[in-house]
Amino acid sequence: MLQENKIVNLTLAANKIDGIIIQPGEVFSFWGLVGRATRKKGYIEGMQLSRGEVKTGIGGGICQLANLLYWMVLHTPLTVIERHHHSFDPFPDEGRVLPFGSGASVFYNYVDFRFKNTTEYAFQIRVWVTDRHLKGVILSNKEIATSYHLEERAHQFYKRDGKTFRQNEIWRWMVDKRTGEYVHEELLIKNNSEVKYEVVDRQLVSVNK
Repeated sequence: MLQENKIVNLTLAANKIDGIIIQPGEVFSFWGLVGRATRKKGYIEGMQLSRGEVKTGIGGGICQLANLLYWMVLHTPLTVIERHHHSFDPFPDEGRVLPFGSGASVFYNYVDFRFKNTTEYAFQIRVWVTDRHLKGVILSNKEIATSYHLEERAHQFYKRDGKTFRQNEIWRWMVDKRTGEYVHEELLIKNNSEVKYEVVDRQLVSVNK
């Protein structure tokens, strides 16, 4: 039922963002567009992650939209100016599409996801929900000369003080589309979070770190 509710909530939130255009110098704010998720607006109970726990609440599940937007923005020259991540890892990787720690946490109205268009181009965001997937694309009014690629590195589980933790790094590198030559690489995210599910011993590469 919560999965079905999430589709309802995601559809409502996606409709507030789909089609918007971010002109040079403008700032995108997730909550600035979506606003507070309330029953009056049609939002229903869904799963939420809050203060280290999995709970249910009105509008639960829409942070998946923030995750997608963040992932898409990382493949563009747009500049992230506010991004938060969960302090814990609630679920194992079964069904996980994106690398651990590559999402963006949002909580109305003080934990936002924002980025700025620091380029000379205009960008349009398209997001939509199918019966099985949340999808999206970022379009530009001119071709961008660089392509962006993301890679997870240095991933491991480890135990400390009787608790299990998970860490990794998310790197980005840029390639010149015309020549195919490597341009630059950078470390974007360094994650280190407590794991809330059981990890088998063979996955632990470091104990009592």
